Amino acid sequence: MTFSPGRVALSVVALSTATGGFIFDWNHTHVFNERWPPHAKFHDGQTMSTGFLLGLSALYYLFRTCNSPAMKRDSLRTATWLLSLNWIAQLSAALYPGSLPVDPEFGGGFPQAYICAFLFLLIASGFSFEHRRLRFEEKRD
Repeated sequence: MTFSPGRVALSVVALSTATGGFIFDWNHTHVFNERWPPHAKFHDGQTMSTGFLLGLSALYYLFRTCNSPAMKRDSLRTATWLLSLNWIAQLSAALYPGSLPVDPEFGGGFPQAYICAFLFLLIASGFSFEHRRLRFEEKRD
């Protein structure tokens, strides 16, 4: 198992994806917000669970044993796509009617956009580094 810079960057995103919802939502602004109706909490739970499952799935594809160069490349693309889905969904949520990135009682703005931009940069960098490493490995063999 290789811990290359690309895999490390993608693993950081995978761990952020798997745990971020619980870190940022398991508090008075979301899960324990008395003003939120039960159905809103249900969907927040759905979002946290989805992030957890996407992060774990990406880690599986990043570190599974692959027997061919084609399988390694496919695993890298799959992990990258899985990691991107959660953050694309988070950004797109602001486009739905009546939605706000932050409840007015807790401030304003769109702080998630900065988090997403940073994680997309890590995803792109991690993919690029790992893709280059795999190409080099193929040429060497």
